[in-house]
Amino acid sequence: MSLLTKAYWEGLKNKQRKLKEKIQKDHWRLHYHQMPATGWLNDPNGACQFKGTYHLYHQYVPENPEGGIPHWAHKTSKDMVHFTEEEIFLSPEHSYEKDGVYSGSAFVKDDEIHYFYTGNVKNSGGYDYIFNGREQNTVHAVSKDGFSLELQEVVIKHEDYPKEYTDHIRDPKIFAKNGLYYMVLGARRKDHYGELLLYRSKDLYTWEFHGILLEKKEDMGYMWECPDFFDLNGKSVVLFSPQGLNKKLHQFQNVYQTGFYIGETDWDKIEFQPEASFKELDYGFDFYAPQTFEDESGRRILWGWMGLGDTNAEYVNPTVNHGWQHALTLPRELTIEQGCLKQRPLPEYQMIRKEENRIEANISGEYRNVELTCEVSELLIYFDEVEDGFEIHLRQDTVIRYDKGILSITHGVSGAGRSFRTVKIDKLEQLHIFSDTSSLEIFINDGDYVMSSRVYPDKGKNQVRFRGHAQLRVNKWEIAKTVID
Repeated sequence: MSLLTKAYWEGLKNKQRKLKEKIQKDHWRLHYHQMPATGWLNDPNGACQFKGTYHLYHQYVPENPEGGIPHWAHKTSKDMVHFTEEEIFLSPEHSYEKDGVYSGSAFVKDDEIHYFYTGNVKNSGGYDYIFNGREQNTVHAVSKDGFSLELQEVVIKHEDYPKEYTDHIRDPKIFAKNGLYYMVLGARRKDHYGELLLYRSKDLYTWEFHGILLEKKEDMGYMWECPDFFDLNGKSVVLFSPQGLNKKLHQFQNVYQTGFYIGETDWDKIEFQPEASFKELDYGFDFYAPQTFEDESGRRILWGWMGLGDTNAEYVNPTVNHGWQHALTLPRELTIEQGCLKQRPLPEYQMIRKEENRIEANISGEYRNVELTCEVSELLIYFDEVEDGFEIHLRQDTVIRYDKGILSITHGVSGAGRSFRTVKIDKLEQLHIFSDTSSLEIFINDGDYVMSSRVYPDKGKNQVRFRGHAQLRVNKWEIAKTVID
């Protein structure tokens, strides 16, 4: 029997109706990024392509833009650009998930989609919810169409996890190798180190603990969330979101981070060996809990949450006052080229380009306007020459600056508390900037690095100015709106 009554659903629809009325009037409502229909959005979940249709699910609190007990929202698309908002897919309807349908993934096998997610339970009492009082059960759900469920059951109970771990074990990701299925789970050890657990199955229904995919590291934090594992261009990639990293110069500047290791996997020992140090996926203000999937054409595609977990006193999102909060990044295609992971926006987004403006400019000295504006738009900038101290001013009071091998982004009041982020690069050759009403995504040097940020300029503050010394070429497009009012 469902824990959610008819009265609950009627009350929820009434709250959503009121929030939608506020959202319709919000000029910061995004035009071509995925955002919640109402309320709160966080982690992308269950991303897959099934019989030609892309399915995207995400953590969702429909009645409250400040968060709460999450469901899974559901969006579908035929082209990865235009999405349809579907009915809520998963809700906390059972005792094993009563305090939230937490994050998970999808695995397509034959004519079914297998979903694995964490069912969250917080028991009443004086618990710390780290070492006691919390259950995080691994749940398996099966669908023949991506919309309705044939089966929903717990496959790993909370009490069956290894005893050396806290109550924080979650976010299952599934992959297949050598005729077997593997599940990676993020975990927090009792001695306050993060690890990635590995389970194995012959049929996706019965799972056994198989060891540690990636062991604790002294400087890698106390909890590893949202793990992912895949093979790409002959290499193995382990991706996860560690909590508790110490800030370093030009690294780990947010409250929580997301990054990856590239390496080799010994499938006899089931052991992953990184070839290099941990590298962040995104150096901006707003990026966490990404998920990848392989589509039917063989591309490895990543979605990221354009936000951060837990309370972050440094900055806020004023859209809360308009009934919604957070968004997803553009989907990015991942490749490994010359040993480096590259992230590029999907070429499908070129279909929504409108008017094009091309400019070649020799920038020399103080501010120069070049008849460019930037709100719902795309800028592709090539640098033939650039000197230290070069700046791009856009979106009211945002500054992108290149100086002595450091690319930085600075926000003024439009950042709503966001201030300064940096990334170290060898040289500046290209910037690919996607600007939406309240977001910026900056792809650096053909996807070598990315910086993502939410930004909230006053309406009409869209002038682009350059300052410093550079020889550059600019392609700029207005972008068509893909969100249907």
